[in-house]
Amino acid sequence: MYINAAYLHNSRIDFMDKTRPLIVGSCGTYRLEDDPKVPTWRPRGRLDYQLLYIADGKTHFFLDGRDVTVGAGNMVLFRPREEQHYIYYGKDKPEVFWVHFTGSDVRLLLQKYGLSENAHVFFAGSLPEYRRLFERMILDLRKCPPFYEENLALLMHQLLILTGRQLMDRPEKRAMNEFTRAAIENTVSYFDTHYKEPISIEDYASQKGMSVSYFIRSFREFTSLTPRQYLIHLRMASAEDLLTNSTMTVAEVASAVGFDNALYFSRLFKKTTGMSLSRFRAEGQT
Repeated sequence: MYINAAYLHNSRIDFMDKTRPLIVGSCGTYRLEDDPKVPTWRPRGRLDYQLLYIADGKTHFFLDGRDVTVGAGNMVLFRPREEQHYIYYGKDKPEVFWVHFTGSDVRLLLQKYGLSENAHVFFAGSLPEYRRLFERMILDLRKCPPFYEENLALLMHQLLILTGRQLMDRPEKRAMNEFTRAAIENTVSYFDTHYKEPISIEDYASQKGMSVSYFIRSFREFTSLTPRQYLIHLRMASAEDLLTNSTMTVAEVASAVGFDNALYFSRLFKKTTGMSLSRFRAEGQT
């Protein structure tokens, strides 16, 4: 099992704090491959809110007395003092991101962005940006750079905004026929695993029995990004991790995430993140 988690002030004790509008208490990710199962059961819940994002595979939640299987692209929200009971099974290959948060404005923010009081599971889509936001929160909690608590609140706000936008698009996604939905879900899963390899959108559309235009349009309806944009986001998220946590050169990072041309990679990185490679690496190591 792979675990990457970080906690505010290095404390694992849950808390409720309404002195500020939005406070991130902890953030992390789990990825199971070989473990038979990893259960979590908090009969009395926690004092804070918890939002989980199923990035890959599936998980099993016990909600309102029912065993609910939740697949990739969904968010699960637990409110303060709600029972939390869920199980990750290794055979399902789940990858899950989670964040605990509190604050005086949390209820209003959840209502504003469509995370209603009477539901736990929300389809949020399979967007690489979710992964990037969670990973940036983990990094800030671990490194504690200047003003990191304020930045954590901004990143959490961005996460809620992104989720809200996806929820507003949900009727359009429901209209997609089941064959196309299954094909796009398989495509997203394939891209998530093979994004470092050369991928021809034209060839992939042909394999799915779709025209290129229909494939791109359907993919965008499901993820809010074109296939090319989705691949770029995955590669940039991987590049950010390597730049922060390794001593690889820029050329080595470029090659590792699927770019043959380091100069093109450098330009695309700055265009995508708004930050040069040297500046990003310097800030990540402070």
